[in-house]
Amino acid sequence: MRGFGFAEHGGLERLQFVDVPEPAPGRGEVRLRLRAAAFNRLDRFTLAGIPGVPVERPHVLGSDGAGVVDRWGEGVSDPPLGTRVLLNPGLWDGTCDACRAGREALCRNYRIVGEHTQGTATALAVVPRRNVHPIPPQLSFEEAAAVPLVFQTAWRALKTIGEVGPGDRVAIVGAGGGVPTAAVQVAKLLGAKVAVVSRSAGKFARSRALGADEVLRFDEEHPLDRALWEWSEKRGVDVVFDSVGAPTLPRSLRAVARGGRVVVIGATAGPLVEVDLRTLFWRQASIRGSTMASAGEFAEVLGHLSAGRLRPVVDSVVPFERAADALARFDAPDLFGKVVVSIPESARGPA
Repeated sequence: MRGFGFAEHGGLERLQFVDVPEPAPGRGEVRLRLRAAAFNRLDRFTLAGIPGVPVERPHVLGSDGAGVVDRWGEGVSDPPLGTRVLLNPGLWDGTCDACRAGREALCRNYRIVGEHTQGTATALAVVPRRNVHPIPPQLSFEEAAAVPLVFQTAWRALKTIGEVGPGDRVAIVGAGGGVPTAAVQVAKLLGAKVAVVSRSAGKFARSRALGADEVLRFDEEHPLDRALWEWSEKRGVDVVFDSVGAPTLPRSLRAVARGGRVVVIGATAGPLVEVDLRTLFWRQASIRGSTMASAGEFAEVLGHLSAGRLRPVVDSVVPFERAADALARFDAPDLFGKVVVSIPESARGPA
């Protein structure tokens, strides 16, 4: 079966079409015939090689996918074959204490499709039955593929970990990626007053269209913490949602109010950070990490999507044969939302 990914770790030059075995569903699993897949920055990290995370090679990239139910494994009799579905890329064992308590995101054996397993940039994928969900009827395959990873990440980070509530001042660091575009919508849905802060003003109008109350540009002369301090009328913000890492996190901490929270969901610009602990204890602030979501949180996201309270943001849709362009698109200064790949029937052929 033909897939898009890599045979050796490295940069974009290592991307290629690869030949992988056609998967068969095992007990409790469902096989999907994929119609669309979406990439995340995680795919770039997986391509480069994540320390301590071995992957089977050749490796197919992609965590997000949407298609139709193609085959059932033993013990599975639904959804009906041909049902339009999307997949939850979070994989948990279902047996540990965290899983039994409904906190699957804390499973000690937690994995992500496309990072720890073969991904979705191919024709067929196999996942547990519990990871398969009907696509809201108003969404296309391409829109559905843009949903799973970013919306569950934003939902858990803001609602569960960040404890965002009505009236809170929330800052979203970054404007154009898939997770920030989801986070703006989630924060507004939770009743927050939302500011998007970015180095580029080119995406501000689109951020406002998603619901941002304010858009703020920061640079070396007018740093992030000063911009947020002024926006909050020198009271500080309640929650800063930071996926950038090293260049922004110390200033994100300096921008929080007393009792404020910095929620970290990524480190796209560097993982090693030095912070002033005096700010942390004097303001009784906290830095909290968040990854993916529980099954219940994912169900909440789907409910809001079905009701139209959240909507996927698609930057672009590229054909399968140009999948390399989709991953290169993350370097574009005008990126806004998710990059989606449409998958044809011919993807089942040899690489």
